[in-house]
Amino acid sequence: MSAATDMNTPILKVEHLSMKFGGLVAIGDLSFEARRGEITALIGPNGAGKTTVFNCITGFYKPSEGMITLTSRDGSRFLLERMPDFQITAKAKVARTFQNIRLFSGMTVLENLLVAQHNRLMKASGFTVLGLVGLGGYAKASRESVELAEHWLEKANLVDRADDPAGDLPYGAQRRLEIARAMCTGPELLCLDEPAAGLNPRESLALNALLNDIKDTTGTSILLIEHDMSVVMQISDHVVVLEYGRKISDGDPAFVKNDPRVVAAYLGVDDEEVGEVLTAVGDEHVIHELEGEPDPDHGPSPSSSMMAGPISDTIEQSGDGADRSELVKVSPDASKARIVEEREKAKSALSNALPAPRGGTPDRLTLIKGIGPVNERKLNEHGIFHFDQIAAWKKADIKAAEEYLAFDGRIAREDWVGQAKSLAKGEADKRGGRK
Repeated sequence: MSAATDMNTPILKVEHLSMKFGGLVAIGDLSFEARRGEITALIGPNGAGKTTVFNCITGFYKPSEGMITLTSRDGSRFLLERMPDFQITAKAKVARTFQNIRLFSGMTVLENLLVAQHNRLMKASGFTVLGLVGLGGYAKASRESVELAEHWLEKANLVDRADDPAGDLPYGAQRRLEIARAMCTGPELLCLDEPAAGLNPRESLALNALLNDIKDTTGTSILLIEHDMSVVMQISDHVVVLEYGRKISDGDPAFVKNDPRVVAAYLGVDDEEVGEVLTAVGDEHVIHELEGEPDPDHGPSPSSSMMAGPISDTIEQSGDGADRSELVKVSPDASKARIVEEREKAKSALSNALPAPRGGTPDRLTLIKGIGPVNERKLNEHGIFHFDQIAAWKKADIKAAEEYLAFDGRIAREDWVGQAKSLAKGEADKRGGRK
C-alpha cells in the first residue's frame, strides 16, 4: 500500500478556507482534516457556517481563499476548490445529501437507486441507442446496477418497499433511502447534511446502524453535519466545532464534550464565564440551554435541536461513565479567582470608564448583541454603564475589553461600537423628546 493510501493519511484536508459574501465572512481561516475510514462530525450553533463548508467542499461555492484536497485510495489528489461541482462527484467520488430531502418522490424506491447509477449506464450504452435494445455491455451493466440497488435496499432495510413511490415512505425511511442513493454512486467521501434531523429515537438508531455499517464494510469515509448529539457522540471518531465560521475545538468526542469553549458557544458566553454561569444558575439550567429550542426559520426540527436527546442520555450512551458534572471541566473557584485577577489588572484599561452610572441608572447593555447578563455586570465593574461609552471606544479600548472578557475578536465581529452608536442615538432622541 502506498503512503498516499495509508489509513493514517487524511482523505480530506481543508487548509485556511475562507468564504466571504460581500463584507460578510461566513468562514474564516478554517483548517481541519477528515481521516480515511472514519466518521468526522462538523458541529456548531446555527449560523456557524457548517453548510457553507459543505458547499465549498462539494463545489456549490467557490471559496474566497484556501485549499481543499481530497486524496483517493489510489493516491490521486484532487484540488476540489478548482473543480466544477459535477467533476467533484464523477472524478473525486464525493457524494452528499442535503438538509431537506431531495428524492424523486414520483419514482419508485428502486428507480431512485438506479438513477444514481446513470453515468455508469450511459457509458455502457456508448451514449447511443444501444441501451434501448440491450446490446453491447449494457445488459450486463443493467443487471449489475439492479444488484447494487438491491444491496443498498437491504442495507437500508427497504427491500419490502422497493416498488413503492419514494414519496410514500415514512420520513426516517426517506432519510435512509437518500443515503443509500448516495452510496450507489460509489463515493470515497460521503457528506451528510443533518441526516438525523426530524428523526425519532428509533429512527436515529437505525441511522446510526446504517452509517456504522457503511464505515465498517465499504471503506467510505463520512463527513457529517449534525445537531443530534446522541448521534454525534455515539458514531463519530472525530469532531470539529465551528462558531462564527471559525474552528474553536477539534478532537475526539470525549475531548470536545468537555471543552469549555464548546459549552460556551452553546451557552452564548465566553469560556472564562462558564464556571461562573454553572455556579450561578446550576447544572440543570445549563443542560436546558444546551437542549434549547431550535430556530424555527433556519434551524433543524424540534426533535433534532443542537443537543437533542438529553445530555445525560448522550453522556450515558457515549459509554465513558461520566456524569453531568463532568460536562464542563472549569473549576468555579478557579474561574472566580481569575475574574478577580483580571478585574484588578483592567481597572484603568478603558479610557472612558466612570466611577458610577450617570444619574444613578445604567443603560441596558444587554440590548447589544453579544452582551449577556454576566458580561453586562463585568462591564459595569470596569466602569462601563452607558451605550455612548461603548460607542466612543477606540481600538485600544476594544482590545482592553476583549482581554478581560476573553472574547478574542467577538466584539469587532458583532460590531458592538456600531450597535452602541445606534442605541445611544435612540436614548438621546428619547431624552430630547421629553418635556
